[in-house]
Amino acid sequence: MDKEILNNTRIENLLKAGHDLLTEIDLEPKQTELTKLKAKSVKPDFWDKASAQEIMQRIGLLRQEVKQVEQLKSLVAELQTYQELSAESGEGAQQNQELKQEIAPQAKKLAAMINELKMKKFLSGKFDQNGAILSIHPGQGGTEAQDWAEMLERMYLRFFERKSWKFALLSEIKGEEAGIKEVSFEVKAPYAYGYLKGERGTHRLVRQSPFNADNLRQTSFALVEVLPVVEQNSEIELKSEDLSWNFTRAGGPGGQSVNKTNSAVELTHKPSNTTVKSRQSRSQVENKQIALKMLKAKLAHQQEKNLKAKINQEKGQHTQASWGTQIRNYVLHPYHLVKDTRTDVETNDTDSVLDGNLDQFIKEEIKLDI
Repeated sequence: MDKEILNNTRIENLLKAGHDLLTEIDLEPKQTELTKLKAKSVKPDFWDKASAQEIMQRIGLLRQEVKQVEQLKSLVAELQTYQELSAESGEGAQQNQELKQEIAPQAKKLAAMINELKMKKFLSGKFDQNGAILSIHPGQGGTEAQDWAEMLERMYLRFFERKSWKFALLSEIKGEEAGIKEVSFEVKAPYAYGYLKGERGTHRLVRQSPFNADNLRQTSFALVEVLPVVEQNSEIELKSEDLSWNFTRAGGPGGQSVNKTNSAVELTHKPSNTTVKSRQSRSQVENKQIALKMLKAKLAHQQEKNLKAKINQEKGQHTQASWGTQIRNYVLHPYHLVKDTRTDVETNDTDSVLDGNLDQFIKEEIKLDI
């Protein structure tokens, strides 16, 4: 049994936190929106509209939120009953011990749910509920940096798996000797952007180099970019006259695998001079769709940055003008330490972090970003 969870004071604190959340959460607007969207989804021409998939995703999110609040109510009620029965049975009685054993799983669930709902309260940004596009780019340093970028790729994929988030590879270019030159994933999960946006920035690795005979100490850098997935019916509009398309032949490993069609896509948004590339698919149509999605994501992020800069200017705060700031250090030699430079959260368990255990860093960064 978890003594901390089952401590009477802890139970009282959990109940208070649960009651406070239920008081703060207003389900009526969500239930009203859900009812309207469900009514739209049963119309005969629903799936003929471009927004159908987005509406279904919104329905799924609202259902999940409503269900979570109902579960919160149920767990609070169960713990409330336990507290009343515990008081009647008397401290230390056999019946009291049996009740503690029965209520332990519910108490742990309630604690986890309260933490998750509290986190979502912090995620109130314009695009925080959206999916995300996460990209990794090695810094200068050739093979060393490319290998570090691939280590980060594995770390984030393990994090997605821990969260049970669906994701899809958008593009990847392998390094000649090892590692990757770049990689991009679309993370298809509610609040993925809100959780991941604090990960963007420069990640620094210090280790003994595995690529030279002397095992010299080596410092490598990689840039993580996180963008929001923007819905088709959002205010981010792309006019055809503002777009410049360039189609080239995607590279391949040689032989029969070489792509003999102009499927690689480069798309430029002329007003903002923003360019994206897509070359993963052998289909030009698919690469165009990916390029449009990535372009809208970049423009949405720029809009978000401009808004944040304006707010900070009004508050008198100074903000960095680029993503090139070092946000986290990963030291594997001469000692083991992962430390976030913004929150000062640190751990010596570097293996766990590189295996995707990032919650301690992400949670603190979300609170800092408010």
